[in-house]
Amino acid sequence: MLDKAGIISEYGRVLEIPFDSDRKLMSVVHTYKDGYRVITKGAADVLIDNCLLTEEMRAEILKKNDEMAKEALRVIAVAYRNTDYIPDNPEYNLTFAGLIGTADPIRPEVTNAIKTCIKAGIKTVMVTGDHLTTACAIAKELGILRSNDKTLTGTQLAAMPQSRLEASIFSYSVFARITPKDKLRIVKAFQSRGAVVAMTGDGVNDAPALKASDIGCAMGINGTEVAKGVADIVLADDNFSTIVEAIRQGRGIYENIRKSIHFLLASNIGEILTVFLAIFFGWQTPLLAIQLLWVNLVTDSLPAVALGIDNFDEDIMLHKPKNPKSGLFSDGLGVTIFLEGCIIGILSLIAFNIGTIKYDVTTGRTMAFTVLSLSQLFHSFNVRSTKSIFCSETLKNKYLIISFIICSALQIFVVSVPYVAKVFKVNPLSHVQWLVVLILCLVLVMVSELQKKFSRTKEVSLIPIFNRQKPTKL
Repeated sequence: MLDKAGIISEYGRVLEIPFDSDRKLMSVVHTYKDGYRVITKGAADVLIDNCLLTEEMRAEILKKNDEMAKEALRVIAVAYRNTDYIPDNPEYNLTFAGLIGTADPIRPEVTNAIKTCIKAGIKTVMVTGDHLTTACAIAKELGILRSNDKTLTGTQLAAMPQSRLEASIFSYSVFARITPKDKLRIVKAFQSRGAVVAMTGDGVNDAPALKASDIGCAMGINGTEVAKGVADIVLADDNFSTIVEAIRQGRGIYENIRKSIHFLLASNIGEILTVFLAIFFGWQTPLLAIQLLWVNLVTDSLPAVALGIDNFDEDIMLHKPKNPKSGLFSDGLGVTIFLEGCIIGILSLIAFNIGTIKYDVTTGRTMAFTVLSLSQLFHSFNVRSTKSIFCSETLKNKYLIISFIICSALQIFVVSVPYVAKVFKVNPLSHVQWLVVLILCLVLVMVSELQKKFSRTKEVSLIPIFNRQKPTKL
């Protein structure tokens, strides 16, 4: 075994020319016997131009370099020369020493993360300084480079106008032999096409591209402080799959926020319409202030919280990305909320009129109050998912079930216990009246089920049409 410390002590380093992404070389000068030895390493296709080689030898080296690169090896060429003095420019007239291939094993979870990105409509691109052959071999193994995808080298990119790059940017999946300036051009090209760009990097040279991207992701373990400083996110484990998990979490949180807002606005529109329409038609007040306060504090609050902490849908990473310019009420959510609120309000007024006409005003208010409360509780299950309320997923949110049981029990308690009913100015309901209330509450569930079924049927009928069109990457 070689004694590294002894070798360094015997052959001291007197000069170092650090690696440069433009030169793609790195050189050192060490003391050696009675003179000095220059050792240079770097890209094989660049280094051979500085070596004393015949055309046959150059061709053989490049052939071997490609063979190693196809095996997904990062290939480094090494050359040297002996000299009697310390040269100002040591990187010439070198003697070629050989090729070194290093393997960077792919983490098992990364391949699955790439597959998840593809399903989620996220285009993953490899931007690297490695040789094109090496980059393609790794990209194919990961699933980044597929049959119809193109590749681009730094030389080709330098000769390409920005307008042409922007027009064809989505057709490329691998960029090799790329400089820091090239990375910035690539990021801006994707952004010019309306894409939201997340860029990963760890070096000082990555800082401009990290800053220009919509989401800069720096490596927490191997990343430089400069990269971490300009990044929006720092990956503590330097793992690409962490980014994919963050996307899943973000999508889930966004959907839960939409669910809570959907439920609250539909419920409140129902309450407003119940009172407004009664005033408009000159009827007696269907709900008293204390009853409205109860609905807002109890019936609305617990289900909204439960929806906000709902489990994420298993197929959430199968949805296409949201347009960043689309609002919270896009995809018809605003219209849906308004119509559902109208139904809740109308059902409450129907209960009020049935109770008032057949019995008395207090009974009518009791029935309206109960329908308004319970219909909202049933509606929380409608809001939870675009799937049927009768599927097995309905039972997955235990907090929503608990909130439904608690709120329903409290509502029955308020109406059925004489002392409490007196406070809320309601009457205990008979079996027939409870049956009417339950039927009216289930009307909203049935309407929602029909709407979901119609939406699913419409979505399925559109699939053959989309399949006949040229697929888009956006």
